[in-house]
Amino acid sequence: MARQPNDVVITGIGIVTCHGTGKEPHVALLSAASAPEPVLETEKFKPYVVHRLPDIDWSTQVGRKDQRQMENWQRLGVFAAGLALDDAGMKDDLEACGSMDLIVAAGGGERDIAVDSLIVDEALKRNDREKLLIEKLTTELRPTLFLAQLSNLLAGNISIVHKVTGSSRTFMGEESAGISAIETAFARIKAGQSTHTLVGGAFIAERADILLLVEGIRAHQTGPWQPLWARDGSEGGGMILGTVGAFLVLESREHAEARGAHVYAVLDAVEGDRGNRDNGRFEQRLERIAPEASALSAADTLVFSGASGLTDLTQREKAVLAERFPGMPIRGFAGSIGHSLEAQFPAGLALAALAIDSGAIVPAFDPAHEGAQATPAKHAIVSTVGYVRGEGLAVLSSDAL
Repeated sequence: MARQPNDVVITGIGIVTCHGTGKEPHVALLSAASAPEPVLETEKFKPYVVHRLPDIDWSTQVGRKDQRQMENWQRLGVFAAGLALDDAGMKDDLEACGSMDLIVAAGGGERDIAVDSLIVDEALKRNDREKLLIEKLTTELRPTLFLAQLSNLLAGNISIVHKVTGSSRTFMGEESAGISAIETAFARIKAGQSTHTLVGGAFIAERADILLLVEGIRAHQTGPWQPLWARDGSEGGGMILGTVGAFLVLESREHAEARGAHVYAVLDAVEGDRGNRDNGRFEQRLERIAPEASALSAADTLVFSGASGLTDLTQREKAVLAERFPGMPIRGFAGSIGHSLEAQFPAGLALAALAIDSGAIVPAFDPAHEGAQATPAKHAIVSTVGYVRGEGLAVLSSDAL
């Protein structure tokens, strides 16, 4: 494919998972002879296991004064965004940051667990619960909470800390938010409406409110950790959450080349969709979206599946990926870093871009269910299927092609 000035290229990667912070530990993860063991928190949230937050010196990206205004969800997002800006060589370029667009995939923010607990405890003693709720919401909440932190506070704090002050958008809606954020950034650059964008999301798995929310539909794995594709529903729903922050700097090729930026990969296509999943309609959508992916050669393409682990849906996703992309090795990365909702799609893109750029032979995260990769990938396909709704696919290629 001929190079075009409005090609969308990835020039900065900021990623944090249980394996560490920044691209180095993740290139090591992707280049290892065999997949490293996942880093887990097994005791604190029994019977649930989560992929935990690694040790982080927040002050390398977030000033101590700013940290006091944030909970870990915002700290993680601001930290990962700073890593991406550093990696792109833009962190100290006030002009570049001042004109940079910002798109964030966010959840509802961390809840005030003390207030939640107070309301529940008081409600057990009273029958006028509507009145009780109004009383507590007007007297107990901090100004920045609606029982949870405002979702656009993450974008606001990135703007304040890193001086990213172009246009700003925040998407909510679990995995679909991450898909929409990347899809919007891609479309705006491709159309010439933006030249450079910081896009991504963050998710904290180590939260009692999140665990309660997901357990509401019995989606969690309740026994010990198991490889992603081996989860059969005998130990609960199959999802094992992971704390992840993932931000990318996307640029037009023209903008990137003008400043001599390193290009990790070219983002060729991004598409998302959502709808009813009954009667084969999920499979039909996943087979249809991002048709560019179907034209790739199995010999030099690697599939990064963001399958959540939710048992039935994950098996359906694997079946349609195997049918649509025969012969292409699949890597279910949630088996290594956990499932991270809003951050899942950006994290998949970050891992895929690092794999292409480094020429890694990526080990099977689940050797019993994932085929070997024979040669370095020149292309990658990234899929993410929401555990409730929303599907997305992206296609990446080496800039050397």
